[in-house]
Amino acid sequence: MSLIIKSTIAAMTLGFATQVFADAAFTEVWTLSEGLDKPESVAYDAKRERLYVSNVQGEPLGMDGKGYISIISLEGKTIDAAWVVEGLNAPKGMDVTDDTLYVSDINALVAIDIESGEVTQRYTAEKSVFLNDVTVDSKGNVYVSDFFADTIYCLCDGKFDVWAQDAALASPNGLLAEKDRLVVGSWGIRTEGFQTSETGYLKAIAYDNTSKIEPLGSTESFANVDGVESDGNGGYYVTDWIAGKLFAVTADGKAQEVMDYNQGSADHEYIAEKGLLLVPMMLDKQVKAFKKN
Repeated sequence: MSLIIKSTIAAMTLGFATQVFADAAFTEVWTLSEGLDKPESVAYDAKRERLYVSNVQGEPLGMDGKGYISIISLEGKTIDAAWVVEGLNAPKGMDVTDDTLYVSDINALVAIDIESGEVTQRYTAEKSVFLNDVTVDSKGNVYVSDFFADTIYCLCDGKFDVWAQDAALASPNGLLAEKDRLVVGSWGIRTEGFQTSETGYLKAIAYDNTSKIEPLGSTESFANVDGVESDGNGGYYVTDWIAGKLFAVTADGKAQEVMDYNQGSADHEYIAEKGLLLVPMMLDKQVKAFKKN
């Protein structure tokens, strides 16, 4: 999650270490810090074989025009550190569809034309509080989580509006569009700011029944869920921003810790066909890449 945690929480950093579990072992292959400032999300562009990184730079809720998008290679080299610098405040979650990069930006969903690198549309949600992750389904519908409002918006048929709203979403963060449902990563039951009395877990909403929010199997809480990505084999890889961890989650929602690194692990990307995991380390101002063994 692209958030600057208050100092009492931000101080809870963990030393980087790698833990290995069966069928989920990764080896770090590169780290990039050049040109990055509070990187929050990494998105893969398969057509162009490159990665986009959203940089908050300023305050997570600052309408300050400081945010920008970088382009980096799959080998960890900077292609364009300041590819999109106009029209953004504090960009966070992203997803690519055809020739458009969709980015959440506090209270708006921003559409960027990839060929020109220009913002072509801002879809503002007037009642939104903190738009976060973005995912696109197979029909081109774009879903955006609103962390503080227990809401998910959708750009459906050209209209950006509330798609689901329920306290059961428990501070929705990471989103993943699947064939018949939307998988939602819950941050948990918040108390003050971003602290929680109970951490979150994965939930699902069928596209044809948005009023029914169901657990993805297990209801055992395990993380302040940030990013949610398919592992390419029916399960998921999930990051925990606060604890600085990566979890492997089975199709029925059972979680197992895979890696333990510094606090600030945000909205990651996993390219299953390459076995490549990209993790933006927001507080460290880095993106780390890991290869599945």
